[in-house]
Amino acid sequence: MAEHIIDTAQLKEKAELLHAGDRVILSGTVYTSRDAAHKRIVSILEEGGELPFSLDGACIYYAGPTPAPEGLPIGSCGPTTSGRMDPFAPLLLDNGLAAMIGKGERNEAVCEAVKRNKAVYLCAIGGAGALAAKCVEECEEIAFFDLGCESVKRIKLKNFPLIVGIDCHGGMMFK
Repeated sequence: MAEHIIDTAQLKEKAELLHAGDRVILSGTVYTSRDAAHKRIVSILEEGGELPFSLDGACIYYAGPTPAPEGLPIGSCGPTTSGRMDPFAPLLLDNGLAAMIGKGERNEAVCEAVKRNKAVYLCAIGGAGALAAKCVEECEEIAFFDLGCESVKRIKLKNFPLIVGIDCHGGMMFK
């Protein structure tokens, strides 16, 4: 297994170098989004509306961060179970999403969409939200404010440790 130090802006071009089980140290901009926000994003896509952020080359982190304590950009920020986003992920990947961060297995449709779009699914360690938050340098709520912790946030990561769960070659850490 290899280790890769990657900025999110490089995810599309580096995806083919990544293999299931590889370690990735990720820095750069990601967007938090969970079930409710995904449902709205898909509705906007289907209606031809404008998304709150461009999917082209983007990375979505399946997280619902807690409010930031005094002096910090974010509260606990651990991954949520990715399978809940499976109904929405293929459409987002087909519209340019480069990577997803979460925990757990994905369904076959997501695996095929990752391959088809030369994307990547990265896994974060569950149960370590306070530690994950230490990798967040900035956080800004950008959309769906009424969803509270599940609103879409733009966060800037620095040296976030991840494992490649599904690569664009069809490799899967779960099998």
